[in-house]
Amino acid sequence: MEKRVVVTGMGAVTPLGNDLNTFLDGIYGSKLGIAPITHFDASTTGITVAGEVKDFDPIQRIDKKLAKRMDRFSQFGLYATTEAMEDAGLGQGDYDPEQLGVIYGSGIGGLTTIQEQVIKMHTKGPKRVSPLFVTNSIGNMVAGNISIAFNAQNTSQVIVTACASGTNAIGNAFEHIKNGKAEIMITGGSEASINEIGIAGFASLTALSTSEDPTHASMPFDKNRGGFVMGEGGGTLILESLEHAQQRGAKIYGEIVGYGSTSDAYHMTQPDPEGAGAIRAMQQALDEGNVTASDVQYVNAHGTGTVANDSGEAKAIKKVFEKDSQVKVSSTKGMTGHLLGAAGAIEAIATIGSFKRDCLPVNVGVFDQDPECEVELVNEQNADCKVNYALSNSFGFGGHNAVLAFKRWD
Repeated sequence: MEKRVVVTGMGAVTPLGNDLNTFLDGIYGSKLGIAPITHFDASTTGITVAGEVKDFDPIQRIDKKLAKRMDRFSQFGLYATTEAMEDAGLGQGDYDPEQLGVIYGSGIGGLTTIQEQVIKMHTKGPKRVSPLFVTNSIGNMVAGNISIAFNAQNTSQVIVTACASGTNAIGNAFEHIKNGKAEIMITGGSEASINEIGIAGFASLTALSTSEDPTHASMPFDKNRGGFVMGEGGGTLILESLEHAQQRGAKIYGEIVGYGSTSDAYHMTQPDPEGAGAIRAMQQALDEGNVTASDVQYVNAHGTGTVANDSGEAKAIKKVFEKDSQVKVSSTKGMTGHLLGAAGAIEAIATIGSFKRDCLPVNVGVFDQDPECEVELVNEQNADCKVNYALSNSFGFGGHNAVLAFKRWD
């Protein structure tokens, strides 16, 4: 018998704030988390702004010695997970370790560690490479550190599907519980790639916005959009089987009812211009949840602010929901930038937030909607809305498409 899966805890480290409530207050207050880059001198890259995590002190939630032995992306993941487990009311002794698993996402892993150690090897020789290089840089270590910290003895995995990583991780964790393989899953995504090689690499693809004005840099669905803004951070969701959550009297934020995952099989960096893979992923999520398109009030779009993504995604949404649909759409990347492998995690949290607030996130960054993007965008006038069902979309380089369907919990 398949199990129902609910969300009982959440935690966040983002450009809008370093805890769940501050993040959600920022999202629903249309706050801008994008600002000039401070992590390094970016003047020679041609890129000026990013969605940096600000005033982050890992030792507020992580042991000081342990934090020093982690790359920033692992710090983000463990920090957000510590908050999420507290939020869920799950302390040591409150769960069977063999029924607690971890499926997390990261697009790149320890990119800062890789950059630093390659430079050190080049300038000082291979004998000076840190013995922690491998364990800090490989992407699976965010799940490894989380698993060790919480004695999670069920599966421990990291999903790498570029910008779909966080959503694929949540979807796979959902399936793990649904199929009876665990009672509780720690899931989400983390990324820390605002450094010289991260910015330079995406800039060389001409994927990043070159705007020097933070208010006109990340512009999802605007006709003058010119690329995405790099972001960083982490988001964690605690998923439980409904039975387990009810037995312990847990609060429930919402229910995951469907998950879709497809491939464009089209191009390494460009999405299918007709959105065929995105259409199938959204439809899969709806079908699994026995949800009709007319039931859905909100789609949290991938909405990167690149020309190809936004137009293709808008076509896909229009196809799935058809012209008579009342579904509203927004991309929260106008506020946070694009967190790559962590994007789907913080956007799932933002989507779930709509259930409790009876409000939708405004599509910040749109000043003149592109007529090629024929969707009803959320603005200050139509944001108040009771949400019963919502989708969260994520699409990644390589043609990865992932969609989650959430249901209100009353």
